[in-house]
Amino acid sequence: MKQNIIEKILSSHIREGEPIKGSEVGIRIDQTLTQDATGTMAYLQFEAMGLNEIKTDLSVSYVDHNTVQVGFENSDDHKYLQTVAAKYGIVYSRPGNGICHQVHLERFGKPGTTLLGSDSHTPTGGAIAQIAIGAGGLDVAVAMGGGLFYLTYPKVYLVYLTGELKPWVTAKDVVLKMLETLTTKGNVGVMLEYGGPGVKKLSLPQRATISNMGAEMGVTCSVFPSDSVTKKFLKAQGRENDWVEIKADKGAQYDRVIEIDLSSLEPLAACPHSPGNIKKISELEGMKVDQVCIGSCTNSSLKDMLTVSAILKGKKVADNVSLGIAPGSRQVLQMLARNGALANMLDSGARILESACGFCIGNHFSPKSGGVSLRTSNRNFEGRSGTADAQVYLVSPEVAAVAAIYGKITSPSKSGIDYPKVKEPSSFLIDDSMFIKPSIELKNTKVFRGPNIGEPPKNDSMPEKLNGSVMIKLGDKITTDHIMPAGARLKYRSNVPKYAQYVFENIDPNFYKKCLENKSAGGHNMIVAGESYGQGSSREHAAMCPMYLGVKAVLAKSFERIHSANLINFGIAPLVFKNPSDIEKIDPADKIVCPEWRKNFEQGNEIKLLNERSGETIEVFCNISQRQRSILLAGGLLNYTKKEDKCLK
Repeated sequence: MKQNIIEKILSSHIREGEPIKGSEVGIRIDQTLTQDATGTMAYLQFEAMGLNEIKTDLSVSYVDHNTVQVGFENSDDHKYLQTVAAKYGIVYSRPGNGICHQVHLERFGKPGTTLLGSDSHTPTGGAIAQIAIGAGGLDVAVAMGGGLFYLTYPKVYLVYLTGELKPWVTAKDVVLKMLETLTTKGNVGVMLEYGGPGVKKLSLPQRATISNMGAEMGVTCSVFPSDSVTKKFLKAQGRENDWVEIKADKGAQYDRVIEIDLSSLEPLAACPHSPGNIKKISELEGMKVDQVCIGSCTNSSLKDMLTVSAILKGKKVADNVSLGIAPGSRQVLQMLARNGALANMLDSGARILESACGFCIGNHFSPKSGGVSLRTSNRNFEGRSGTADAQVYLVSPEVAAVAAIYGKITSPSKSGIDYPKVKEPSSFLIDDSMFIKPSIELKNTKVFRGPNIGEPPKNDSMPEKLNGSVMIKLGDKITTDHIMPAGARLKYRSNVPKYAQYVFENIDPNFYKKCLENKSAGGHNMIVAGESYGQGSSREHAAMCPMYLGVKAVLAKSFERIHSANLINFGIAPLVFKNPSDIEKIDPADKIVCPEWRKNFEQGNEIKLLNERSGETIEVFCNISQRQRSILLAGGLLNYTKKEDKCLK
């Protein structure tokens, strides 16, 4: 049978289930990655399962999110991560080594393998022909212990590329065009495969930008072939032996084909407050800019940085603009320093930021009140920058650099600046000294636990009856940043009782108090929302903290993949309205009950909820596998895994 690339990689990794579209399969995971905002809890959960060592080919713990060390909390978490990595055989990437996705692509990504990461932009690895998937930390912990990762066998869309990008048109514009085409919702259960003659014209860093922002479309992953471009990149990284050719069979089938002529594209921007709100740069020309941020896991490669440096060379940043540049890895920063490109940036007036996620997650370098910020990152959700009323636009590094010079959005082709033709090096600077690799001696390391590091919260098994109260009613496209604020709040990520105080704090500051009062009175808490609930980050705290507050169900018109899985992992039922208009039958504070709640899940029956205020019945469904039903009944994946011994196969 002729296979596409995704089918080839999945078929070699399926250990449970059949490759039937829409059915659940369990796949072996070859590699995992974590970052410090999600990793601390992931490893606490790994320890809670009583495991002695990892069973993957490679697991890497990166520190790249909370590198601003104000107070003891972040430093304590970093020490915990270092010591737990030493004890259990995990590679530890020290603070300053760079952003996990950029560094993993450089030093560890292997064509034809599977990668599971506790970060939603793990699909960056698809650039190197990995099935790379973002997931909650608990799923990653199970995979590290040898357990399978379960997913719906996907629909595969082919993105057929022809032509070649014109000067000033970039990979960022390709993926923004894809976001305009597929939007940010409705793509659950889809994997994208890029093919066609245009693929050969895209470098590995360009492919990484495109696969990275597939996360914004809600697809499971995006995959490129492993070809001569891949081989060239791996050879330059001193890893040519990791290369294997992977391409689709001639005549392979796809569920949908999307055609893009690269030569027809022009510079684009994602406007506030969604990556799917796409406009042409020519439509925005002349808009005054207050801040420009270049970097993040999307656009911080050496090629991106050399291009920005060439644009800035001999020029000055406009007086009204604050320009921050964050190279994606220590390797990139070292090479910029050695070839003079860093000097061009400094001479222009740019501020050089740490090789970390900082500004992208609102951890520092926030814009002024109401400020217009052009960023090369992947998300522009309202408030994510750390400034509630900022207007964030997502653009290419080229557009960002030109805007920094002129102080306003400017079409690069009309700027009078010559298009910089940048060549990638035939070899990269290889310095792996910031990795601490496993050894027999390190297995005796005592795990450090600071006062802010707690234990994974425990949940009870599913109750016999649902005695629910609607704690909040929300609209469409609620992101995990809405649910669980990032930025400075992330320092409480390993202290769930503390972090839970901030659930929905920017929508309803009283949510925490109301939940605890109802929980202490013996009630169950519910959340009601519209379409595409749980967009954005893989941060499992957006499920874990509501679970701690007694939330037993979220009722929505639709869910995004990672968050739905995280809700199940923590014993919260993701319920979908059978009739979406029924959301109008529910008001905040309504009492929603189901006398045969547990029985419905045990038997797979239809679920009917009763609104005690109105007396109306609301039909809902929970379209999940039997395995997921068992997880919900147990009260979450941690309970289920310990009970069933699922990690130790």
